[in-house]
Amino acid sequence: MACDLWLVPLVDVLCHSTDNPFAEEIAAYDKVLTDAGLPPVPVYNYMPGLSGEVAPIAGFDYEALHFLRRAHLLQLCGLEVTPVDELGGDYEQLLEMFETTAQQSHLVWHYDHAGAYVPIDFSAPLADEELLEGGGPLGSSHGLLRELEAVAPCLGIDPANPPPTPPAPSRPTDLEEPADSPIDYGQGPFARERHVWLGLHAAATRSLAQGSMIVFS
Repeated sequence: MACDLWLVPLVDVLCHSTDNPFAEEIAAYDKVLTDAGLPPVPVYNYMPGLSGEVAPIAGFDYEALHFLRRAHLLQLCGLEVTPVDELGGDYEQLLEMFETTAQQSHLVWHYDHAGAYVPIDFSAPLADEELLEGGGPLGSSHGLLRELEAVAPCLGIDPANPPPTPPAPSRPTDLEEPADSPIDYGQGPFARERHVWLGLHAAATRSLAQGSMIVFS
């Protein structure tokens, strides 16, 4: 199954519009942030070069996303980070055995095809009953970037000098259609994890640089 990552600029021309398609989600995020003693989702004044246009930043296969989550969870638990050809029972066992650790991870604890990362720094993903019934835990772009940088060496990536980012999808990808294969797919044991890492890294860095929210679709 294919997955797209989108950047939602948190600018007033979008967020203060009566037609803002993310109004309900942002209200839910504001509530869980406020309950945690954090500031609400930041909304910035319009500036030249940054509009309210929502645009894709990356695309990859959902199975490959779970490959990357598995690698990071292995690292967090002090276990050897090994490659895998397909998801099996070992990943489910990891999630069950180390559930508390997984729920502290911005990369691992996140719903598929839903949820968001916002450019606010907090230590662990946030959730309440409303979010868990809908979009899932709210992650921090700062936290996501830290975890990506931590797992990068296990995948053969220098986080200070990562490879070029794969091109963003030219159009929205349907859930049931296959994702574009990474350029280096099949070259190296962690090719698929690296492809997802590059997309998430691009999204996290752009989120922080531009003040954007990251959403899955």
